[in-house]
Amino acid sequence: MGASGSGVTSLGRALADSLAMPHHDTDDYFWRPTIPPYREMREAGERLELMREIFLPRADWVLSGSLNGWGDGLISDFNLVVFLVTPREVRLQRLRAREATHFGTNAVAPGGWRHKATEEFIEWASGYEEGNVSRNLAGTRPGLPHCPARFCASTDRGRCRSLSEKCATRLAAISIPRSNRPSRNARSSIVSHTAAANNARRTK
Repeated sequence: MGASGSGVTSLGRALADSLAMPHHDTDDYFWRPTIPPYREMREAGERLELMREIFLPRADWVLSGSLNGWGDGLISDFNLVVFLVTPREVRLQRLRAREATHFGTNAVAPGGWRHKATEEFIEWASGYEEGNVSRNLAGTRPGLPHCPARFCASTDRGRCRSLSEKCATRLAAISIPRSNRPSRNARSSIVSHTAAANNARRTK
């Protein structure tokens, strides 16, 4: 879990690769595939049904993204939750780059069709630390100690030289031995509680 742009999806993908586990991101189930992306949401029941069909019954997987209420029933399947903390300036830089990749540089630039929505999204994402948006750090922290899965926190200051280095750092922090992986309940979740609010902003 972490703020929008904190790197939970990239970390989840790298962690899954290092542990030879399949990686899944909640955005792939939350949104229907469209061009451009983030235009049509699936109903909550459809998301869960799709997840059950594709990966939930499997022994090992890594999930990144947000469940934000609609997936609370899946929390008992997690045996590890990673809380990723990233400085705001790093997050916002990443989010701007992501918007340009998804929609095109001209589209998000002043005068572009996506510019207004992008600026509103960036403004929303910048409020995570202060708590002046619907999903924020202050609202996330109280629930962390009560998570039934093992929990650890890690900090990403945007200084890792490569994704593999980032992954190695996280793996050391959460202490998952590669030679002793449990079979049935070896499921990791790198969940962002802010992503769904991000998702809602993108529909506007």
